[in-house]
Amino acid sequence: MKGEAELGFKKIAWARAHMPLNARIKERFERERPFAGHLIGAALHLEAKTANLILTLRAGGAEMYVIGSNPLSTQDEIAAALAETNGITVSARHGEPLEEHAASIDQLLDSSPTLIVEDGGEVIGRIVERGIDRLPRLIGICEETTTGVEQLRKLERKGKLPIPAIAVNDARMKYLLDNRYGTGQSTWDAIMRSTNLLIAGKTVLIIGYGWVGKGLALRACGLGARVIVTELDPIKSVEALMEGHEVASLNEGISQADIVLTATGKPGIVGKDALERAKDRAILANAGHFGYEIDKEALERTALENDEVRPGVRAYRFADGRTIYLLGEGELVNLAVADGHPAEIMDISFSLQALSLEHLAKSGKDLPARVHRVPEEIERSIA
Repeated sequence: MKGEAELGFKKIAWARAHMPLNARIKERFERERPFAGHLIGAALHLEAKTANLILTLRAGGAEMYVIGSNPLSTQDEIAAALAETNGITVSARHGEPLEEHAASIDQLLDSSPTLIVEDGGEVIGRIVERGIDRLPRLIGICEETTTGVEQLRKLERKGKLPIPAIAVNDARMKYLLDNRYGTGQSTWDAIMRSTNLLIAGKTVLIIGYGWVGKGLALRACGLGARVIVTELDPIKSVEALMEGHEVASLNEGISQADIVLTATGKPGIVGKDALERAKDRAILANAGHFGYEIDKEALERTALENDEVRPGVRAYRFADGRTIYLLGEGELVNLAVADGHPAEIMDISFSLQALSLEHLAKSGKDLPARVHRVPEEIERSIA
């Protein structure tokens, strides 16, 4: 454990050196201690940049209870380093079973947090299931992902959102930069690291043309790939066409693609029918938050056999002679097999998180229980 923690601290220090916004906020938090008396529950991707956010919140006086937001994105050396830091409790490990992950969410809530910051919407979902009356100290929550914000808005529409929530993902400084340029770079970094293959000359199918899909397409073109986009929204489809990409249906696109990327946030997008049309040696990867966009059960049911052929690369072999490769078990590929977004991008996103949490600590008790945007003055101060 000591060796793991030492490696974790080195990774955290490298990221910190490239996160100047976070450093300035941390300095102010150390002076002003806006989170004194608060316990912040954090359900986040536990890697080096995230650790710097957690340490910034701790510097502001908060006690921290930290869990992972995806079992494959937790880096054990980072969890070990945080666990050795006074005032931070960690309950996370790489590859933890889903039952253990669910238990960690309950443990976080049992710690009686006053504020929550999360990726993915699992914690708010569990709060609604358990009942807000079991969390009398909870003021509000910040959510950074598209998937999580969709969950918050769904609860709001149903009248079930029990606390004010800040949709950090909806900030322009988040989706214009993190979703597009961060995911664009980090996803292709993950694909190239895990496969060691050339991208130039390959055909790439991108499923979903939101900000994430746009970033994936932009970087694929820069690497010399032919890009096909499939998108249900006809307006976004036209946008993809005008930006120089081919547009096709899922079944048409997947039959041509060497690499298939999902970026929709929706379950089962690549299902049995699409898998039957995939090319021999096609590579599948998911850029969405949860690992349900590619139907792994369908892969396992229909393949004769599967095995890991490289770290993070699983080969599925079929009776018709085809082999399909799945990266990172279908989980969020840039964190499952790589290190996530560049530090400079996460410096911006985590500054939004830190200042939004400060806003909740100061004013959250006066906010109605609905989804709120990041205050304009916070975005402008970061820009």
